[in-house]
Amino acid sequence: MFSLYKYWSSMLLFFGLSLTVMSIWYLHKDYSLLLDWEIITLNSSSVSMSIYLDWMSLMFMGSVLFISSMVILYSSFYMSGDLFKVRFLFILLLFVLSMMFLIMSPNLISILLGWDGLGLVSYCLVVYYQNYKSYNAGMLTILSNRIGDVSILIAIAWFFNMGCWNYVYYLGFMSCDISFWLMMLMILSAFTKSAQIPFSSWLPAAMAAPTPVSALVHSSTLVTAGVYLLIRFSELLNLFNLNFFLMISCLTMFMSGLAANFEYDLKKIIALSTLSQLGLMMSILFLGYSTYSYLHMLTHAFFKALMFLCAGLIIHYMNDSQDIRHMGYLINCIPFTCSCYCISSLSLGGFPFLSGFYSKDLILEQMSYNFTNLYIFLLYYLSVGLTLCYSLRLIYYCISGSSGLMVNSSYNENSVILSSLILLTVMSIVSGSMLSWLIIPHVTYMCFPFYLKMFPLFTILMGGWLGYNLSLLNIYDKIFGFTCNYIIEFIGCMWFMPNFSTYMVYNQMLTYSKMSSLFMDSSWGEYTISGALPKLFNYMSSLHSYYEHNNIKVYLISFVFLSFFIMLI
Repeated sequence: MFSLYKYWSSMLLFFGLSLTVMSIWYLHKDYSLLLDWEIITLNSSSVSMSIYLDWMSLMFMGSVLFISSMVILYSSFYMSGDLFKVRFLFILLLFVLSMMFLIMSPNLISILLGWDGLGLVSYCLVVYYQNYKSYNAGMLTILSNRIGDVSILIAIAWFFNMGCWNYVYYLGFMSCDISFWLMMLMILSAFTKSAQIPFSSWLPAAMAAPTPVSALVHSSTLVTAGVYLLIRFSELLNLFNLNFFLMISCLTMFMSGLAANFEYDLKKIIALSTLSQLGLMMSILFLGYSTYSYLHMLTHAFFKALMFLCAGLIIHYMNDSQDIRHMGYLINCIPFTCSCYCISSLSLGGFPFLSGFYSKDLILEQMSYNFTNLYIFLLYYLSVGLTLCYSLRLIYYCISGSSGLMVNSSYNENSVILSSLILLTVMSIVSGSMLSWLIIPHVTYMCFPFYLKMFPLFTILMGGWLGYNLSLLNIYDKIFGFTCNYIIEFIGCMWFMPNFSTYMVYNQMLTYSKMSSLFMDSSWGEYTISGALPKLFNYMSSLHSYYEHNNIKVYLISFVFLSFFIMLI
């Protein structure tokens, strides 16, 4: 079994490195390749399967395959005690295949193939541990994503006006009406897949999946699909005023950062940090800088995958307890895992010269240089400070000063786990500088005053200091004691968004179904509506059978009436 996991891990690693080398060559030569297979032509519309290979799609595919190979290698140990580990491996491979279809497709029909594949396979992975919590999370996940699937289907119908579904050809010269509605449909589908407000509640719920799945979903596959789709449609987006969507993505970033500071589930905190980074990618995309969004999407993939893999080992070590209040002083027990986790957390926060710094600092400077208002400016910097706040809070609770009450399991870090962590740690350190030099060789010169240039670093340091100090129990209780319980519940429950997504929808449906059952089954509705049609059919059939008995009286009366009617005419 281990050899099967190892085989697929090595295969994906080989293809990932090959595609990365090819992307660098394509980038150097400014080369792109479009393969189009026409399946059928109906009148003037052709249904075709298309593959578009340029440096952007190849680099993203290489990153996804590299991370997937590390996750599968990690899963060979993590899922070793599972009864259906072969099934788990092939579902993971289906997930990666769906993402490949999505990345290299310039055609909306072939995009839908990967888009729907991601939604369906993610449902299978979320409900992998078969219990009520997993089933509820899986239904919330797939139903939220179905909204985006429907909007892509409507966009395919819109493209009938063009005669082809290949958006590469038509983004430049579509009519204003078609381009506006296409833009709205693409943003709606991207918002559902990338869990922006008001579709944010499914992302923390999807943590019911196994930890390797979370590492894959939250780093480079499912949640980044919406961002990647909008990057591909960035030429279309830049034609319109996107201030409303910019505000929504900034609020998503701020809301998830606040919620993570009041959450105690380790995986949910990391999921909310993913949501915060998705808001950052979306917001800089709506400001018009799709290349910076793409750079942050790639760098984020490496350190977020590393963070989830380290969290999985911590949970494994803590006898499958995810409550951070049970943890503490793990640096003495699993030192290498904790070191990797600290590196990924600092990279997430944008600590200087780690991979997250190169994309996040560039985004903050570009936003500061742009014509954004004070509201967006403050939301950006507050969200960056909150990132370090919950990162240092996690480090305090899990690794350093906190002393939980949970009994540790006897567990050692083996070579298989360490090899996957080491490679991802190296990428979490060097990928930011390497990718920024490749993708943005000539950075625009921006002149800032000293205080504005140092403001991101100051925000990072202040956020980290605040997060660590507020985690200390006595200070936290004095500030956020029982007196502020409702505020804590409001912030920690993502502004009650899960309630809006679930209870608010099906509570009304349950009331309606109760009223319907009372009227239809227990009232006059049973006689007038439910029973009327069967009774009519019963009467008609009995009448028909009476006529079929060849009764002579019936025929004589019918003859008399027919004769009388003819005489009247």
